[in-house]
Amino acid sequence: MYIFVLFKKTILIAVLIIALSIVLVTLLLAPSSTITASVENDWCGQLVQEIIESRNAAILDGDTEKIKSFYNTNTKYGLWAFEHQQKKLKYLHRWADKQGINITEFNTKVVVRSAKKKGQGFSINFLASNEYRYVYENSPGEVNIMRIGTYHSMDVMPVEDKWLITREWYTDPFADSMEADNIKAGEFKEYILNNSPRDFSNLNKRRLQAIEYADRYCGAAGEEKYGFSYNKKYLNYNPMGGDCTNFASQILFEGAKFRKTSVWNYDKEGSKAWVNAQTFKDFMLYSGRASLISYGTYNKVFKSSYKLLPGDIIAYEKKGKVKHISVVTGADSKGYTLVNCHNTDRYRVPWDLGWSDSSIRFWFIRVHY
Repeated sequence: MYIFVLFKKTILIAVLIIALSIVLVTLLLAPSSTITASVENDWCGQLVQEIIESRNAAILDGDTEKIKSFYNTNTKYGLWAFEHQQKKLKYLHRWADKQGINITEFNTKVVVRSAKKKGQGFSINFLASNEYRYVYENSPGEVNIMRIGTYHSMDVMPVEDKWLITREWYTDPFADSMEADNIKAGEFKEYILNNSPRDFSNLNKRRLQAIEYADRYCGAAGEEKYGFSYNKKYLNYNPMGGDCTNFASQILFEGAKFRKTSVWNYDKEGSKAWVNAQTFKDFMLYSGRASLISYGTYNKVFKSSYKLLPGDIIAYEKKGKVKHISVVTGADSKGYTLVNCHNTDRYRVPWDLGWSDSSIRFWFIRVHY
């Protein structure tokens, strides 16, 4: 028995030695640039995560001076990045006041795509999955969650004893609503706060399938287990002007099983009605696949937004042209309509967040499933 046990231990040790040898040889044979790139990405990821977490806390507190401390405002692009973040903070707090909500948490998951040396610092490309938790003033126990995904290019440089942002570019989800006088809180807060949750238990199967697809493929706003990715069967049209309509078409085709037509189709690339927001809106209405609930400014359509059902469509018009499409995916604890979309990626986000400018017109469209 003793000899048998000793033999088993000898075999185990031999296997461990072989395994360690393989790992060591793999590391030795791997190009040093690959190892260095991996280390740099990890280090830059931790750095950006720390900066953004601290910045998020300052945004929640409305602390402009604290936010300024993350930027090198002695550089032109660093100053611009700070000034934009300052406007974004003010907009978010004004919108929250209009809704009658308190944002209680703001957390970000950073995923670095690439990082490279730039002078004494780094230029970092990453996606940020931003999760907001909010409660209504008169219902503090009911927590709502929304996520917005953004894609960043950021330069950071060491200044004395800390790292500062010298440049930051990303598609801002609030860029269409930065002006100070666009939201008049008193007109809407009372109405919103007096509403209740809506019952969507009787939705038909096709609407449910549309929602499931919209949640699964909403990119950087989606769940981490899905890899923050789009459906790779389709082209990503963000570099060509925006992927929002392509995503809405996918939701209707892949999710809800609407049939393609000679006008609305995808074969290696999308037709105009598949990928263009204005043409998509017109196709849905004129083909009979959808009908108009209401159209107009926020003041005009606000109350009719409560008629929207998961699977319906909202089209956002600027200067006489539809520029964006989102798909309704639910409602929050006060029945306020929530949407998913691409560019920027949104998951269960209030339908007007980022679209509060008084010049914007909304198309509320009922889809006939």
